[in-house]
Amino acid sequence: MLCGGKKSYFVAAVCIIILTSMVTLSYLRLQRFSHLPKIIQEGSRCRGKTTNSTITALKDNRTFIISPYFDDRESKVTRVIGIVHHEDVKQLYCWFCCPPDGKIYVSKAKIDVHSDRFGFPYGAADIVCLEPENCDPTHVSIHQSPRGNIDQLPRFEIKNRKAETFSVDFTVCISAMFGNYNNVLQFIQSMEMYKILGVQKVVIYKNNCSHLMEEVLKFYVEEGTVEIIPWPINSHLKVSSKWHFMQDGTHIGYYGQITALNDCIYRNMQRSKFVVLNDADEIILPLKHPDWKSMMSSLQEQNPGTGIFLFENHIFPETVSTHMFNISSWNTVPGVNILQHVHREPDRKDVINPKKMIIDPRKVIQTSVHSVLRAYGNSVNVPMDVALIYHCRVPLQGNLPRESLIRDTTLWRYNLSLVMNVNKVLYQTVL
Repeated sequence: MLCGGKKSYFVAAVCIIILTSMVTLSYLRLQRFSHLPKIIQEGSRCRGKTTNSTITALKDNRTFIISPYFDDRESKVTRVIGIVHHEDVKQLYCWFCCPPDGKIYVSKAKIDVHSDRFGFPYGAADIVCLEPENCDPTHVSIHQSPRGNIDQLPRFEIKNRKAETFSVDFTVCISAMFGNYNNVLQFIQSMEMYKILGVQKVVIYKNNCSHLMEEVLKFYVEEGTVEIIPWPINSHLKVSSKWHFMQDGTHIGYYGQITALNDCIYRNMQRSKFVVLNDADEIILPLKHPDWKSMMSSLQEQNPGTGIFLFENHIFPETVSTHMFNISSWNTVPGVNILQHVHREPDRKDVINPKKMIIDPRKVIQTSVHSVLRAYGNSVNVPMDVALIYHCRVPLQGNLPRESLIRDTTLWRYNLSLVMNVNKVLYQTVL
């Protein structure tokens, strides 16, 4: 035996390495074995009530389930998008019911709390479970224990089980609409700009909005452009309207925006070629192309293997306006008229402009707001001469005189179509 030979430092080091490797491999095998699905009941029936709520609290009131998704990009797993307390939630199990024989399998979950939690006690999490090899479960329940009564557990449908062909090229994900949102005019203008640029679907995680905004949303839902995902997160957690923790007793930042964005990616993974992650007051404006389809075709050709495209955010302060496009009928509508705001703030020294993204959802595992946390493809920063984000909002550099701002009328290239389309919507909803 090697370890029984000469008592040299070299031999001792080799022995230590071998023993360490053996212990590590054994530990990894045990860890994987502990996560393998195990049959706990045979000949049962798939029972339990299927929940249709967007946010479902488990009995521990520390775990909140959004939705499970089938994910076979690495291995055959169910990936559950959820929200968990980063310290208190240590152990969860997936209960799979396998039709048609009704065998119930339990898998120990890997709980992966996303790194961008920004100090809040609750954060977005992936609850990942290996699926049984010999069945394709359609539903799953999540429980704190491998034992219990499945009849008492809520069931969740596992989405993305069946492969689909893309139904749209571009889906915009907006999360979350809150604070009795009433910026009606700018919202309609953004929606019509998205459609001009090539968007077929806009998914909105809605917490609340004004009555007038509800009428506008109803119009877009009936048109087939908008899909509303109810987002009653403040019924479960103390939410903050800020992105970082302020020691103020809140549980999660910005109305759970990061969780909603991740859910939106998986929700559209099989039905949209691209997913666009931005807010309702942001528009990615192409400078070299007429629309997003031609822009993305060019960017993909120049950047093969890239799945994440990041665009610089530029502020067009709503406090600085022009007399152009002062349309009288629009003045009665609450909100900002973006066509009157074509002066952008200059870049600040030593401050990096935040970015928003157009992504290939099949290449993303986890996302934050301004960058992707885990992905299979490369990321690329799109140059400002190709496209920029038009972001009309309160200024960040409010003390700058008008002459220090940069006049940028790129938006006006679309003014004819935009004015006509906005008028059509207003006369069918608000006016």
